[in-house]
Amino acid sequence: MPPAHDLLGDVLRQVSRSFYLSLRILPTALHEPIGLAYLLARAADTVADTRVIPRAERLAQLEALRAAYAGGGPGPTTARAAAAHQTDLAERRLLERLDEILARVVALPKDDGAAVRAVLETLTSGMIFDLTRFPGEDAASLAALDTPEELDRYTYLVAGCVGPFWTALHVAHRPRLAGWDVADMSARGVRFGKALQMTNVLRDIPRDVRAGRCYLPARELAALGLRPVDLLDPERSARARPLVHSLVRRTLEHYDVAWGYALAIPRAEWRMRLACVWPLWIGLGTLARLTCHANPLGVSTPIKVPRAAVRGMIARTFATVWSDAALGREYARLRASVMV
Repeated sequence: MPPAHDLLGDVLRQVSRSFYLSLRILPTALHEPIGLAYLLARAADTVADTRVIPRAERLAQLEALRAAYAGGGPGPTTARAAAAHQTDLAERRLLERLDEILARVVALPKDDGAAVRAVLETLTSGMIFDLTRFPGEDAASLAALDTPEELDRYTYLVAGCVGPFWTALHVAHRPRLAGWDVADMSARGVRFGKALQMTNVLRDIPRDVRAGRCYLPARELAALGLRPVDLLDPERSARARPLVHSLVRRTLEHYDVAWGYALAIPRAEWRMRLACVWPLWIGLGTLARLTCHANPLGVSTPIKVPRAAVRGMIARTFATVWSDAALGREYARLRASVMV
């Protein structure tokens, strides 16, 4: 089977510009297993988010996709039905080409294919958890996670699980990583994924609450005299800032572990280093903007690092990727810009 240039090029770029950059910088042997896993996860997430389809039907479609991803069900037929409801042309194209993507997973080397199927099993279980835990679509049906432990479990299911997948594939394909303690680095990889997902959670609080999902634990809100619905009130939501700052500090602990992961990558594996450093820099930049904002819980659009700033970050790393000291100074600078 010829390389999936179109799928891992134009299709992937249109559904994720930032991940596309990281994938393109990786060694060629890793493009297909990592890129195909991303495309299949994105397809499942698109189905989960298609609100014009009743929630029960979306759950059924997700289960069908899980079976197909594991090699035992008619998921693409279901996904093609969901494709007709997509207003985003790129997402429609992605769902329409699931047969081709799955065929390419089947054609992967045995261990690579098994790794792709395993991580998709966990990622899709996180999507199903999200749909069942939050039964509504707007603020009138707002529900919340209960405890910090539940939030931590959620961030593992939808992002942290990618760390061991990423680690195992790189160790299998890159001889320079032969000395890695795979269990230890996989555990660090889990924290890497959690750092990025917690950044998303903190950035998206206003939008998620308006959509009926509160990832701030209800128990911690109650300790501040708040209910999840109070996050919709600009004045009362300000009282949640101590909880947000506590979660930012926990997220920074994840970033510190993730930075250790990136620094453990041999300098000669500069492509892998860049693919890890870029999301760290962007994530920390997002946290900095979040914590410096006067009212991050009241914004109408998500706080993001501007594209020009992202391009600048990426450009600078090409000059510093070989130097642990230079990268370390940049990490320290970005971390210090997060105000908690």
